[in-house]
Amino acid sequence: MSDTHLPKRAKALPPQLMAELPHADVVVHAGDWVDTATLDLLEERSRRLVGVYGNNDGPALRARLPEVARADLDGLRLGVVHETGAAQGRERRCAERYPDLDVLVFGHSHIPWDTTTGTGLRLLNPGSPTDRRRQPHHTYMTATVTEGQLTEVTLHRVDPG
Repeated sequence: MSDTHLPKRAKALPPQLMAELPHADVVVHAGDWVDTATLDLLEERSRRLVGVYGNNDGPALRARLPEVARADLDGLRLGVVHETGAAQGRERRCAERYPDLDVLVFGHSHIPWDTTTGTGLRLLNPGSPTDRRRQPHHTYMTATVTEGQLTEVTLHRVDPG
């Protein structure tokens, strides 16, 4: 997930997303939490949390989270960052900046994104489960890693109820 912006854009994370947490081996948040309560909640409810701060996150979150996070997931080299710049040229910039990664999860735009660079780096943006901006739906992603390979990525629409 990314760009939760709590409690400014919503009062809480959607129940649909919260129901996914017990089933996830790793929860990823690509920044713009806005409040530390969401970080505390995900730390309590997640087996493992990989997160970064975003441009809307203040000193308390920046003290607890890195700008860029890296994790080894069964041999898959995962990176997380909030901002990657404009969509134009994103694949080239990310491939150059993160040559040591297999997958980079990013946020900031609130626009779901799933592409692969010429070097094989997979770029994923889950959108936002709480602030859709100009998108038709609130969204988040789930992914499966099998034997060091990303084998499945699903973009989920958050049920409006």
